[in-house]
Amino acid sequence: MAHDERRLEVLRAIVQDFVSTNDPVGSRALADRHDLGVSPATIRNDMAVLEEQGYITQPHTSAGRVPTDKGYRLFVDRLSAVKPLSVAERRAIERFLDGAVDLHDVLGRTVRLLAQLTRQVAVVQYPTLSRSAVRHLEVVQVAAARLMLVLITDTGRVEQRVVDCPADIDAGAVAELRTLLNSAFSGVKLTDAGDKVPDLLETAPQHLRGLVATVSSTLLETLVEPSEDRLVIGGTANLARGSALDFQGTVSPLLEALEEQVVVLRLISEVDAGTVLVRIGEENDHEALTGASLVTVGYGSRDRALGGLGIVGPTRMDYPTNMAAVRAVARYVGQILAES
Repeated sequence: MAHDERRLEVLRAIVQDFVSTNDPVGSRALADRHDLGVSPATIRNDMAVLEEQGYITQPHTSAGRVPTDKGYRLFVDRLSAVKPLSVAERRAIERFLDGAVDLHDVLGRTVRLLAQLTRQVAVVQYPTLSRSAVRHLEVVQVAAARLMLVLITDTGRVEQRVVDCPADIDAGAVAELRTLLNSAFSGVKLTDAGDKVPDLLETAPQHLRGLVATVSSTLLETLVEPSEDRLVIGGTANLARGSALDFQGTVSPLLEALEEQVVVLRLISEVDAGTVLVRIGEENDHEALTGASLVTVGYGSRDRALGGLGIVGPTRMDYPTNMAAVRAVARYVGQILAES
């Protein structure tokens, strides 16, 4: 085995031991616990080289070594493959998510599931409206002179608004309005939909123009206003467990960053479907996240990411397992939204 390959094996063993025990790892423990095929003296030499190269470091109080951000990065980059989840785990994910009744429920279940599988804080971004299109616009007459507009996007979001009209409307006009709105907006991206409202006023049949004018401002609000992208967060209690000690006093800023959402939202929206991204420690350019790692992936259908999901936790985490869980859950969420 080449020197570099063997040192990588030593680094892998240090990462695995430190993640499972939270104790700095010494050469003797490595020799005892791992079949590295070399003497403890060689392991000590390899550790000295790894330390010199910045992959591991020695905490002041200990004879053992712990991985640095750079060490975790090399470990993650050299994972030969993200290990697949077991059949039982996949079935459990499927069962848990299949019971969901709507988008809010799907995303709520997703964070609970991810937090349970990884024992970290889970975050899921609502499908970004910039990537959504109109699936259907429903017009419901709720009283003689009152209508409800319901926008359903192709990403499962539902927005509804009530419109009060100056006079009673007959059912035929409501049906005509529904047809008119759907022929104008069905399949249109939300980012383009707002611009079409003025055209609608000009092209509507004469007898519907009054009604179109009445609903137009509410229609504009429905199509353009719900632009705030939200995060669903679960499992913050996991920060209070033993792993919180790894953050060396950074739990409060991390919780604040999660509550602010903007920081995490920015990081989690930089995703593409199918590729698991791992950002470790200092790679997160926000102070509150320098003691943390983010494992994120886009969820959606085929090559189109509708939003991001992932986990936030200490840099000392089980990367292979967490990457597998994040990827598997994203796949199921994409499937469910594609079928809905």
